[in-house]
Amino acid sequence: MPRSTSSYHPSLQQENEDDSLASTNASLAPCSPTATRRLQSARTSELDLRNRLPSRLLIEEHSSLLANADGVQSYSSGPATPRGRFSRNQSISGSLRLPKHHSRVGSWGARLATALGSERRPTIPEESLEDSKASIWVDERVWYDQFTSTDWVHDSIADAFRVRDLRSRKDLRGRLYAWFDGAQGWFLVAVIGCITACVAYFVDVTETSIFDIKQGYCTNGWYFSKRKCCFEENVCTTWRSWAEVMNFTGEAGRWADFTAYVLFVVILATASCALTLTTKTVVPSSISLSTLDENLGADNRSRRGDVDGQKRSPSPTQAMTEFENSSMTTYYSAAGSGVAEVKVMLSGFVLHGYLGVKTLIVKTLALVLSVASGLSVGKEGPFVHIATCVGNVACRMSSKYSRNDGKRREVLSASAASGVAVAFGAPIGGVLFSLEEVSYYFPPKTLFRTFFCCIVAALSLKFLNPYATGKIVMFEVRYIRDWRFFEMIVFIFLGILGGAAGALFIKASRFWAQTFRRIPIIKKRPMLEVALVALITGLVSFWNRYTKLAVTELLLELASPCSQNDNAGTGLCPREDQIPEVIQYLLVAFVIKSFLTTITFGIKVPAGIYVPSMVVGGLLGRIVGHTMQYLVLQYPDAAIFKNCPNNGDLESCVTPGVYALVAAGATMCGVTRLSVTLAVILFELTGSLDHVLPFSLSVLVSKWTADAIEPLSIYDLLTDMNSYPFLDNKMKPVFTTELGDITPRLRKERIIDISNSPLVPARVLRRKLEYLHTAGELDGGLAVVRHGVLVGLIPAPDLEFALDKLDNEESCQCLMATHIPWNGLDDEDEEEADPTDFTPYIDPAPVALDIHSPMDLVYQCFVKLGLRYICVLRDGHYAGLVHKKTFVKYIKELEERGNTAAPV
Repeated sequence: MPRSTSSYHPSLQQENEDDSLASTNASLAPCSPTATRRLQSARTSELDLRNRLPSRLLIEEHSSLLANADGVQSYSSGPATPRGRFSRNQSISGSLRLPKHHSRVGSWGARLATALGSERRPTIPEESLEDSKASIWVDERVWYDQFTSTDWVHDSIADAFRVRDLRSRKDLRGRLYAWFDGAQGWFLVAVIGCITACVAYFVDVTETSIFDIKQGYCTNGWYFSKRKCCFEENVCTTWRSWAEVMNFTGEAGRWADFTAYVLFVVILATASCALTLTTKTVVPSSISLSTLDENLGADNRSRRGDVDGQKRSPSPTQAMTEFENSSMTTYYSAAGSGVAEVKVMLSGFVLHGYLGVKTLIVKTLALVLSVASGLSVGKEGPFVHIATCVGNVACRMSSKYSRNDGKRREVLSASAASGVAVAFGAPIGGVLFSLEEVSYYFPPKTLFRTFFCCIVAALSLKFLNPYATGKIVMFEVRYIRDWRFFEMIVFIFLGILGGAAGALFIKASRFWAQTFRRIPIIKKRPMLEVALVALITGLVSFWNRYTKLAVTELLLELASPCSQNDNAGTGLCPREDQIPEVIQYLLVAFVIKSFLTTITFGIKVPAGIYVPSMVVGGLLGRIVGHTMQYLVLQYPDAAIFKNCPNNGDLESCVTPGVYALVAAGATMCGVTRLSVTLAVILFELTGSLDHVLPFSLSVLVSKWTADAIEPLSIYDLLTDMNSYPFLDNKMKPVFTTELGDITPRLRKERIIDISNSPLVPARVLRRKLEYLHTAGELDGGLAVVRHGVLVGLIPAPDLEFALDKLDNEESCQCLMATHIPWNGLDDEDEEEADPTDFTPYIDPAPVALDIHSPMDLVYQCFVKLGLRYICVLRDGHYAGLVHKKTFVKYIKELEERGNTAAPV
């Protein structure tokens, strides 16, 4: 049961003494306005501010707002003194410290102060007041800080005012501007689709050429792949193995090829890891994150839970102690697939550099090496991250998207979809992937734009023709025979097997990461782990043909019908007496591939899990398919097989390739929990309407089975274990509490009391800001209260930006309210310094709920409105603030205590 409201916070009357004392300190020479002074401001317009910025300091996405941008990225956040660890050193320079004697005539604060005065009340035009209200939403800072959350409401309102101003012009030029503004989004997604296809073409062609270098080289050109070198030749004379180069024959030649193969696997994998490690980034200790790459063995750094049922609101001393005892966290933005991180970022988490140019280039090059090395990794997942990087960089061409985080995320949703479109050759599947998996906010116009982006990407890649076959992807197949009714039972069985295999893979990956990966030397030296995994991969995969193949080629052979492989010599089209031998060979490959995929997931190279999981499922499905084929041949007169034709064709009744693709989709569903997306992707890969039903049925059964064994998908598990600030909008816990149960105790460090005076010393504001930073609340806020009533809220990043612009914080006071009782005389000749006007940074109408509001309402506010925080009121008076990250942590604690989540 929730506690009584009297226990939520102590009286504020004793806690406000510090602020009031500081504001009336006699030893300070205050620069506060008196009854004979004219109120002035140091604030300039956004245009003036940007014009004063040197070109190298313009605030852009790649600007490091919390630390230096040279060398290794490091975002430091530390205790109160020295101040340099908290100030945003690069957000303002000495040349930007503006003089204090600008006239404030005509500004919003001056007009409102004049309107409220009793001795000076000139008529204020209504249009002027209306325009001044819009100025509240003009972005002075342009960009969100590192490790903060997007304020979707603010971005939506800011864009609404931009559109209003744009459409206010009715002349021809205004109409052209409006048309161009609407066309920007379409132009951007078209450019993103083309560039994504070009990057995919580069990766496909390059990794195919480098992959075969482990077995030899082509005398016509060392950069030719074996397929291109020996195109349609039964006996290839232009391809030389390493044994032939070293003049070894027989058994010695076999061991020479083995040694060269293992050596090249290790070299290529470690080279990929070396490139990935160049994207090293250090997360400050005050950020409650475990890591930002696919490491299931990362230490969970969530802050301690409530003690004795009391909600934690640490004092400055406690916060400092926690900060000093915490350690820095390191992550590599080019490692893993990046799908989980893209999903978190599209939900509103800000992470500068993760979608930057450096990450794009490094991940593309490292992906080529990691796939070419022969590790059990895929390139399809990293394509999502790479395409999102392309979209993020392309947004810089348009101020409409570069200066509005909410609008930019609409383009990023389309970009992520184009990554799937080029990875699987499935533009419709890409749209559904963005809708089902990664996107958080997906309005109808974004859906259409995403579809356009996927179509452009797929058409561009088909035009480039990376495999010289006219196909977008290598494992695209076609089936000409329909399935039999008795096979429906087998398809359901494959769905169960695939779902169980996917869920068990998640459990095995977590176990491996939490045991082997936490060994101190492995934890400190990620390249050592990559070298060991590469060595094991080379040693065990060389002797089996199917584990030696590239994952895309292997999936093609497993899913292809026999007519396409009759002369390929793969052994997947055996005679009746050879079927048991083939099943045994495939079973060995299945065990090896499952083991290698488990230990490879999470190493510090670009690596996807989509196709490797499909390969494991494909091997399993091919085993089941050949088993069914053997039963049909052995018992042709059985009642269940009575409709099968007996014409001597091994695939006249059962096509093992269909079983392989059905099981591949079921296993991938068990790992990722994609449902409709996966069924459509399989349909687009085969182009067979006849097999849509088996694909869909196996995916459904797989998802139900996997959910029963392991409730979380692999990316949900990464999000949960790595403490990502992600609020799931698809699953909602069962709440039994009220908002007051998670409202922290109100402390004087978290409020700005203007009951006695709207002027607050800058040094007091700096201390409050440093308290928030020490507590890890980089994107928190300070409530502005008057006599206990909430009158506004200033976000911490905006407050820091405003304080950094001051010349002398020790002697300046800041205006923190617009509704000022101003009855003094105006002296136009007064030259004394006046306080800085902070009112443009204050949100005058923050969203507030009563302390007894049900948690379901709080959940809807955070999910549907995209709020960063909610103010809490008790009997109309301010009672605290609940941040989105606090609410996410509360939901995680509910899940740990067994409160099951239900679909929204």
